[in-house]
Amino acid sequence: MESPEALRFDESGLIPAIAQDVETGQVLMHAFMNAQALARTCETGLAHYYSRSRQRLWRKGEESGHVQRVRAILYDCDADTLLLKVEQHMAACHTGSRSCFFRALPFPGVASAEGAACAEGQDAADTRSTVLAEVFEVILDRKLRRPDGSYVASLFAKGQERILKKILEESAEVLIASKDGDRKQLVYEMADLWFHTLVLLAAHDVRPEEIISELKRRFGKRKEDYA
Repeated sequence: MESPEALRFDESGLIPAIAQDVETGQVLMHAFMNAQALARTCETGLAHYYSRSRQRLWRKGEESGHVQRVRAILYDCDADTLLLKVEQHMAACHTGSRSCFFRALPFPGVASAEGAACAEGQDAADTRSTVLAEVFEVILDRKLRRPDGSYVASLFAKGQERILKKILEESAEVLIASKDGDRKQLVYEMADLWFHTLVLLAAHDVRPEEIISELKRRFGKRKEDYA
């Protein structure tokens, strides 16, 4: 990255900073940085911002634990806006949504029903993304701390063979539910299967976003062939 002198801070010494998920490209949030916040971000690899209301430096996730690990810092052609490519742990928004941009305004040229459907679809996507991210972060926490009485911690303690056995068992339950045509049971068993596959990913330090990126890579080649 260029030195801070190449950037155009405003009269208050601030520059807008947009955080974007490095894997999915989803825009997560907008905040401001001053030179100190930028320096701290570069030094630590964790996103730091400047709060205009509290008039102080703050690290993303210092209270919630929802930190942003910065993978790249870009700036625009006018050198007056930053773009941070980040790994977002759990939610970026204080409301619990993955992204702060989860509401839609109606605008000319788009039917209100279509706009509402778009907003509802975005809300649903944010909810799904947030739930998966939260579940995975809990799994990582159990892997690290191994608290007494934790089912997930017990899986990690027993090793990969136990995790693989659970995936095999849950896969069989999914097949049985499908064969029986039991829709409710299929949803229940598939949730169990997804959960245990997340445990397996955590055991190998593979994040769900990496699987999503691989699916996007395949789907982007020739959609008609892949689908």
